[in-house]
Amino acid sequence: MSDQNRPSAAAFLSAARAVLDQVAASQEHTVQTAADLIAKSIRAGGVVQAFGTGHSECLAMEIAGRAGGLVPTNKIAIRDVVTLGDASRDVLFDPFLERDPAIAHRLYDLAAPRPEDVFVIASNSGVNGCVVEMAQLVTRHGHKLVAVTSSKHTAQSASRHPSGLRLIDFADVVLDNGAPHGDALLPLPSGGGKVCAISSISAALLAQMVVAEVVRRLEEAGEQAPVYLSANVTGGDDHNQRLEARYAGRLRRCV
Repeated sequence: MSDQNRPSAAAFLSAARAVLDQVAASQEHTVQTAADLIAKSIRAGGVVQAFGTGHSECLAMEIAGRAGGLVPTNKIAIRDVVTLGDASRDVLFDPFLERDPAIAHRLYDLAAPRPEDVFVIASNSGVNGCVVEMAQLVTRHGHKLVAVTSSKHTAQSASRHPSGLRLIDFADVVLDNGAPHGDALLPLPSGGGKVCAISSISAALLAQMVVAEVVRRLEEAGEQAPVYLSANVTGGDDHNQRLEARYAGRLRRCV
């Protein structure tokens, strides 16, 4: 294998740029549609409920409670069944917990969403039982759903949900993160797989593109967008607490 085809920082940067450029170009319409749904929810007093398991939790962290992001946001995580519920911490040692559809019901109940809330659910494969069950619950309760997934991966993966359905089957809009099947971009010289995943990076790009469009919609309508300042700048805490007070009792800032 030539040096130019071996894994390296430069090779990953080049491959990642190609994916990000493709995502930015191909997802322009879906980003606008997702922004419409979220802006409508916020105007109605709703909260963005973001959920992902495994490394897809990064997408929820990108949306909920970060500097420069929207205030009316919550991150739902599998560990909520312990930190917010009454489950034993031992359940978190189950490596296949994200495949259990039953866990979604407990997470939905703990989130206690209101009808006007919109959900953003991320899963690179879009086939694990917990994620698919959550998507089904969300739509059954009348919430709008934005899915962030890899169209290539989900198309080549069998559903692990009893229904045989995938995350994309319940979504009002699907944002394709552009990741290949298996997520990683660079082939290993020794064979047997690839290295350097891209889905967390491309999903973060999509999340911030959507946030930018939501804020644009609100500001162009003469509404002040509820956006966080960094807690590490002067006045940040006071600014954030004033905005959070509008959603008293509805926002969780758990680890």
